Amino acid sequence: MSATDKPNLTKREIASRISDATELQQQDVAVIVQKTLDTIVDALAENRNVELRNFGVFEVKFRRARIGRNPNNPTQTVQIPPRAVVKFKPGKIMGERVEKLQKPAA
Repeated sequence: MSATDKPNLTKREIASRISDATELQQQDVAVIVQKTLDTIVDALAENRNVELRNFGVFEVKFRRARIGRNPNNPTQTVQIPPRAVVKFKPGKIMGERVEKLQKPAA
């Protein structure tokens, strides 16, 4: 469970919520959700940014090669190769809504 003791939101639950809101069959919505995610992944794999207004921007960033340390043996250095990573920058509306969250009591 997450820090808020709420279960993670899954693709199945997303499809179920959309199905309930639209009266479309859950199986059809699940296919649409998966195709949407596949399209986002394909665009990122082509080094294209994905901008979803009022949601956020996914972009590919390149990390350069660097020297790291082995956490089990800090005296040993490890060569970390360059690699591409996906970064996400939330849109204004999402950012404002998430900012309103209060940290749960410990």
